[in-house]
Amino acid sequence: MEATLHALGGLLIKAIPTFLLVLLLHFYLKRVFFAPLARILEQREQATEGARRQAEELLARASSLAAQYEEAIRQARAEIYLGQEAARLRWQQEHEQLLREARQRARAAVEQARQELQAELAEARLALQSRSRQLADQIAGMVLTERAA
Repeated sequence: MEATLHALGGLLIKAIPTFLLVLLLHFYLKRVFFAPLARILEQREQATEGARRQAEELLARASSLAAQYEEAIRQARAEIYLGQEAARLRWQQEHEQLLREARQRARAAVEQARQELQAELAEARLALQSRSRQLADQIAGMVLTERAA
């Protein structure tokens, strides 16, 4: 068994340079390759996360602006509708006022025509009465002259 332990000790002594070389290779690769790679990956992750956060912020800001614009458009539409309604009511009132004035003018014209017709009728009656008296006098004169003759 001693020979085995001695052989094993020899193997271990021969393996020490290989172990040291692997250990040295491990630290060299860790320092030269893996540490910069980890930094680059961390920077990439931070840049990606930063871009993602920035994109989310921009999206939130865009959504907020879109909501503000939609609200402004709704308010503008409401103002336009109110203005249109006010204009429609004003036009309707003007139209009703014009109709009232036209009706008043028509009533006044009808009343004036009625008064003129009544005046003409009264004149015609007077003329007829006077003419009928003249005719009656002529008829009576003719009848009396015929009887007298």
